[in-house]
Amino acid sequence: MKIFMKFLILSLLLAAVLLPRAMGQRIEFTEYTLDNGLHVILHADNTTPNVVVNIMYHVGAKNEFEERTGFAHFFEHLMFEGTEHIGRGEFAEIVEEAGGSLNAYTSFDVTNYFVLLPSNQLELGLWLESERLLHPVIDSIGIATQKNVVTEEMKQTRDNQPYGRILTETIKRAYTVHPYQTDVLGKDEHIRNATYEDITYFHDMFYVPDNAVLVITGDIDINETRGLVEKYFGDIPSGEHELYRPDVTEPLRTEELRDTVYDNIQLPALIQAFHIPAQGTEDYYAIEMLGRLLSGGESSRLNRRLVIEEQTAMGIQAMPLGLEDPGLNIIMAIPNIGVDPAVVEASIDEELERVRDELITDEELQKLRNQIESRMVNSNTTIATRARNLANYHLIYGDANLINTEIDRYMDVTSEDIREAARQYLREDNRVVLYYMPANQ
Repeated sequence: MKIFMKFLILSLLLAAVLLPRAMGQRIEFTEYTLDNGLHVILHADNTTPNVVVNIMYHVGAKNEFEERTGFAHFFEHLMFEGTEHIGRGEFAEIVEEAGGSLNAYTSFDVTNYFVLLPSNQLELGLWLESERLLHPVIDSIGIATQKNVVTEEMKQTRDNQPYGRILTETIKRAYTVHPYQTDVLGKDEHIRNATYEDITYFHDMFYVPDNAVLVITGDIDINETRGLVEKYFGDIPSGEHELYRPDVTEPLRTEELRDTVYDNIQLPALIQAFHIPAQGTEDYYAIEMLGRLLSGGESSRLNRRLVIEEQTAMGIQAMPLGLEDPGLNIIMAIPNIGVDPAVVEASIDEELERVRDELITDEELQKLRNQIESRMVNSNTTIATRARNLANYHLIYGDANLINTEIDRYMDVTSEDIREAARQYLREDNRVVLYYMPANQ
């Protein structure tokens, strides 16, 4: 399962259950917590006869130990191996035979599993996820199999892929003490050398009901579903270990770091990475809108200047890496053939200076608000994306109702807020600049 394609795959799988949603329509849901600590969110939408059973665990790459990276992603795979009552490799077969589909993804902060089924198979979906939580089989065969799978994935999607190590090389320079300095896939040797005791300890700490949120969306009856949730999840014991939550604050960067990386690529790339605040903070919303101003579409400032007018870049993207702890705003450009990356960098720097010095126009601000509103509405058009969003809002933000209200935080951002965010975070002494160059140069 390729980490960087998960959201795309998810969208394609669920195209058949696309549910139109009028702008401004409130998403109603019920939430409560079982005695074992499992938080439950139920959202009924009886438009089509489908249900999604989504369980998100509050464990990602940042919860791993320094010499055992890649474990969260490893468990994303291992948890499909089977349980005491589901044979090895049969998990997906059971879902597909019932007319459903399934997938999972791992990020820096969470691991998410979902099953999409016809609504008359809801109980099957709950049984499957409760089995995965209560009775997983973690044995030498499954461990060896998935070690090979995930280390091969490291090669195919990162180490042997052109530009595949850009994020890896960027974050390991941007972070000096925070665990975000290691990417989600982790290091090959850490997975290869992991012992049975290492693996079971990680599992027993994080894959417990009091570290998860269960979200069920779609064609359900709320009261009946509550009874089924209690039936399948109510007697699962809480975790016995204290959850590892790294209490690490990345020091403020006070000077620019510049470096060059050589790789098996044909065209160079230029990366600028600025430290930014965590998701959900007031400044983060201004930073995200600033990223859209710079590269959100053909008429955005950086694209219009570098790609259309000067034609010095083939493409450029400014995107916040929004995380539970402070993240990065990454600007990446691919210079046109024969163009020195320094030329592209100079134009980017001029545009950044402009947003630090000048207020954006009212027309630009309204365009940004329109783009955000469209994205927010589209992000909740399927029962699967609603399930994922509800889970994420609860785990990361502590407020599932942000699915209805977060748009207000974007709409409250002013031109002054955007300029102040640019001044505070898009500074040269707050960035890593990476020249990603062809090996033959």
